[in-house]
Amino acid sequence: MTLQNAQQQVDEWIKTHGVRYFSELTNMAILTEEVGEVARIMARRYGDQSEKESDKSKDLADEMADVLWVLICLANQTGVNLTEAFQKNIEKKTIRDKDRHHQNPKLK
Repeated sequence: MTLQNAQQQVDEWIKTHGVRYFSELTNMAILTEEVGEVARIMARRYGDQSEKESDKSKDLADEMADVLWVLICLANQTGVNLTEAFQKNIEKKTIRDKDRHHQNPKLK
C-alpha cells in the first residue's frame, strides 16, 4: 500500500462508515491522544518505567496504526499529499544531515 492508497482508503472509509471527518481541531486532539498511547507503551515496555499488568495486552502496532489513521485524516482534511510531503522531507533530511550523524561521537 502506498501513502496515496492509504489516503484514498481512509477517505472512502470516512465517507461510507464515518459519516464525515471530525473537525481538524478535534482530530489534532485525537492525534495527541493516540501518540500518548504509543508513548505509554514505549515508556513501559522499552523504557525505565515498569509495565503495568493492564498495559501488557496493549498492541503497539495497533496504536501506531491509530496514529497513522488520524494523521492521514488530517492530511486529507488539509489537502496535504503525504507522498509528496514525505519525499520532500527525505530530500531535506538528506541534504541537511548528509554528514551530521556520521560525525556524531554519541552514535559511535
